[in-house]
Amino acid sequence: MSFTVAIVGRPNVGKSTLFNRLVGRRLALVDDRPGVTRDRREGEGRLGDLRFTVVDTAGLEQSAPDSMTGRMRAQTETAIASSDVVLFVIDARAGLTPVDRAFADLARKSGKPVIVVANKSEGTAGENGRLEAYALGLGDPVPISAEHNEGMSDLYDALRAASPEQPEEDLDETEGEESAPRRPIRVAIVGRPNSGKSTLINRLIGEDRLLTGPEAGLTRDSISVPFAWQGHEFQLFDTAGMRRKSRIEEKLEKLSVADALNAVRFADVVVVLIDSQQPFEEQEQRIADLIEREGRAIVIALGKWDLAEARPGAISRMRETAEEKLTQLRGVPVVAVSGLTGAGLDRLMQAILDAYEVWNRRVPTNALNRWLDTALAAHPPPAVSGRRLAFNYVTQPKARPPSFVLFCTRSDAVPDAYKRYLVNSLREAFDMPGTPIRITLREKDNPFKGRARRKH
Repeated sequence: MSFTVAIVGRPNVGKSTLFNRLVGRRLALVDDRPGVTRDRREGEGRLGDLRFTVVDTAGLEQSAPDSMTGRMRAQTETAIASSDVVLFVIDARAGLTPVDRAFADLARKSGKPVIVVANKSEGTAGENGRLEAYALGLGDPVPISAEHNEGMSDLYDALRAASPEQPEEDLDETEGEESAPRRPIRVAIVGRPNSGKSTLINRLIGEDRLLTGPEAGLTRDSISVPFAWQGHEFQLFDTAGMRRKSRIEEKLEKLSVADALNAVRFADVVVVLIDSQQPFEEQEQRIADLIEREGRAIVIALGKWDLAEARPGAISRMRETAEEKLTQLRGVPVVAVSGLTGAGLDRLMQAILDAYEVWNRRVPTNALNRWLDTALAAHPPPAVSGRRLAFNYVTQPKARPPSFVLFCTRSDAVPDAYKRYLVNSLREAFDMPGTPIRITLREKDNPFKGRARRKH
């Protein structure tokens, strides 16, 4: 798949940093001063399995046509005209500016697919700016940090959906549809070294496609294997075993683990394969926590189950352990499998499909607000500094993972414990076990802000 992507936006929002991230090397000069980029710069971009030409452009500024900045703007307009997709970059920390709004109109009038990229969204400082970007009317903003390589999987999804050579029938199911996804579901198999990842994939596809053996660390690159199961298409990614950083000394192993982490970021569902003889060790909890932070759907597979003692209730005890160890993923599916005998593989594939469906789930706004009324009545928000917190309205701007915006008063004063209560209540009310759930608290605009007080 080959197409052209133009990166546009006002000066100093991080366009060149994003360009360098997409091409995989430092081609464009980056500096804190605005206006460093003046000419168009092209490179071969890569994001997951997408390949495209990416064009870095000068910062858009309003100026006379015959001035230098005017000529730079003309270069940018040419890049937009010759592109297939436009990445409109804003600075999430600074929020929307009048210049952003003016040039969003320019991008919209081009008639090209436009993706709003809310850069510098690391941490919580950029959340308000990202939400403000909805006002541009260009669809869901994609929060990223080009400098810290965060949010690239969400950008991948947006680019894949907007790319001109993507057949309509290959796109994911749209909101409200219950049909199976058309494109292959990307499934990464991860875990500690020698947990049986390659053996499991070989058993699934029915051939010795991947090298296996008793030695740990046989897999170095992330290997992609196509697979079909009951009418569903999958792309399975075998990955290198992940050890603690303190135990990784060789440069090759560091590169292998980095490749495995990249597979996690671009997966739809991640299967954490755990050795049932040594279950839920600290490293596996770290891996699960990483997957939750990346917002991927997750399934726990208890491998080498043929070696486990067949005691009544063994799998139930494992599920209880998962609930105890992985509190941020309450209800995560746990499936016992054996790559050697093939036991449990159908249950594993069904768990992957179920996790994928939950990860894509959207909840109607009216149902969400009925839930909010019930949740507040069952457990009212606490008073902070003697003042009650008021929750007004909730909506879901995106799925993959399910993400919700809750409008309230004094959002910065809401205790973390109450946020966890809301997440767990959402999970239970709408049957979303195990998937990461995002809740963003946002204060409603004060309609009287800025008005002069009436004199009596």
